[in-house]
Amino acid sequence: MIVFNQAFTSRVEYMLEQLGIRGFTFFEQVQGCGSVDGQPHRGTHTWPEMNSVVITVVEDERVDELLDCVKRLDLRSKEVGVRAFVWNVERSV
Repeated sequence: MIVFNQAFTSRVEYMLEQLGIRGFTFFEQVQGCGSVDGQPHRGTHTWPEMNSVVITVVEDERVDELLDCVKRLDLRSKEVGVRAFVWNVERSV
């Protein structure tokens, strides 16, 4: 799961394309606040920014590659913010 400021939408989509990751689910207008030093993203007058989320399932051997790309993206613009979270998918149909 990749959570990112909407300002990164085209960069995240490009990253997935470059990695050849085709299957994903995209959620727009996601509210939240970073746990360390992030500002709230609430879509309000006070906190107008919003996040988006992409969920994708990749093979175990591709996880580190994807996380490395997310980290590089985050380092380019720390104030905008992007985070990735990994968990196991036990089964799917």
